[in-house]
Amino acid sequence: MARPKIPRTICGQAANICFKPNGIPMTQLEQVPLAEDEIEAMRLVDVLGMQQQDAAKSMGISRQTLANLVKGARYKVVDSLINGKALMTKNIN
Repeated sequence: MARPKIPRTICGQAANICFKPNGIPMTQLEQVPLAEDEIEAMRLVDVLGMQQQDAAKSMGISRQTLANLVKGARYKVVDSLINGKALMTKNIN
């Protein structure tokens, strides 16, 4: 049985719920979900420039969990940009 998810502190919010290539209808695009905790991890590390240890403490998670969130989120963002997919934010609650 899987361990329950530890509650995470999320202070930032995504500006939009969807980013997609211009001129292509949403029905023709593959959608890539980006969770709120992934967005928050990227915001703390990439936008605010926090060290991973400090960012993890701020979110109330381990440094390794934060590193996994950042790695997964970066992959999804780059995949969406390179391959023309729609990036969708999703609520983790």
